[in-house]
Amino acid sequence: MSKFKQLYKPLLDRAQWQAPEETALEGTGFGHWLLEPDSLSRRFQRHCDHFTVSLIEQTRIHKSQLSDDERALIGDVDCLLRKVVLMGDGIPWVFARTLIPASTLTGQESDLEQLGEMPLGLRVFTDRSARRDALVVANVGTCNDPLWARRSRLWINEKPLLVAELFLEAAPVYAKESQSWN
Repeated sequence: MSKFKQLYKPLLDRAQWQAPEETALEGTGFGHWLLEPDSLSRRFQRHCDHFTVSLIEQTRIHKSQLSDDERALIGDVDCLLRKVVLMGDGIPWVFARTLIPASTLTGQESDLEQLGEMPLGLRVFTDRSARRDALVVANVGTCNDPLWARRSRLWINEKPLLVAELFLEAAPVYAKESQSWN
């Protein structure tokens, strides 16, 4: 699984994030996947027999390791860094990197540190207070061979976390029939 960190983390690091309205997402078969306001994990579960999450890394990082952009979205705070691969029927679909501020890991949300291989989206979006904002997207591939990513801030009980997701080549987002999928 370290190949995911070596191959895909650099793609997320150099992503040129854009507001969705600045890209040509509307009317595409993949746009509705990138703009999904609810749990991506829940949506993926409908497209496979066996949905799993593989935890690649989980560690605490110092606030000095955050980019200026990340600080602007979640604050200048130490974070729990979580990297996972979402898989459908054993096929890697998404590489995800989540930053959870230490201040978010308090009260009811202290369990976020114990997720292990449970999907973050399933935990966050079971809470009625959950919402998504600051959604941006990027094509980190080429025009002819796109590889799409999105980054958004999630809120749970008014506490932020930042999730960046890279949709890998085999993800249903790229399937021709995805236009008719839920």
